[in-house]
Amino acid sequence: MIIREANLADAQTIAEITTAAWAEKVAASSSGHTESAARVEQDLHLGGGFMLQVGPLTVGSVRWLPMDTEHNIWEILRMGIIPAFREQNLSQHLLEAVIHHALGCDVTELRLAVRADQPRLLDFYAALGFEVAPELEYTHANQQEPAPTVMRRILKR
Repeated sequence: MIIREANLADAQTIAEITTAAWAEKVAASSSGHTESAARVEQDLHLGGGFMLQVGPLTVGSVRWLPMDTEHNIWEILRMGIIPAFREQNLSQHLLEAVIHHALGCDVTELRLAVRADQPRLLDFYAALGFEVAPELEYTHANQQEPAPTVMRRILKR
């Protein structure tokens, strides 16, 4: 298994991974089902991402974006593993890579959102140090769906 930082040339692959990871897993109204290379390029340009490879196959990805007004706070988004590689705790490795990278970039806080239709993920993220933050709103929330639960992990005070 290798985790590497994504670059703009990876945008199409990341879009395909996201679409495959969302298929039959996330509500049909999610914008992840219509992910585009252009959107991925924009996210990578403004923030960053990691790709997870198992042998020659790229099987997962994750991205982050700094908050518009607080660049030392990152929102983690679009983490996904393709179906054939689920149930192997691979997403934990992606999330740990983001945490480690953020610590090296003087990021003070990480945020992520848990969709209302995926409450089992709350415990997964809590085990990695994230806490529910009901006072926060997710800036990338889909207005056509129930509001997600925002979680945060404080890295530095």
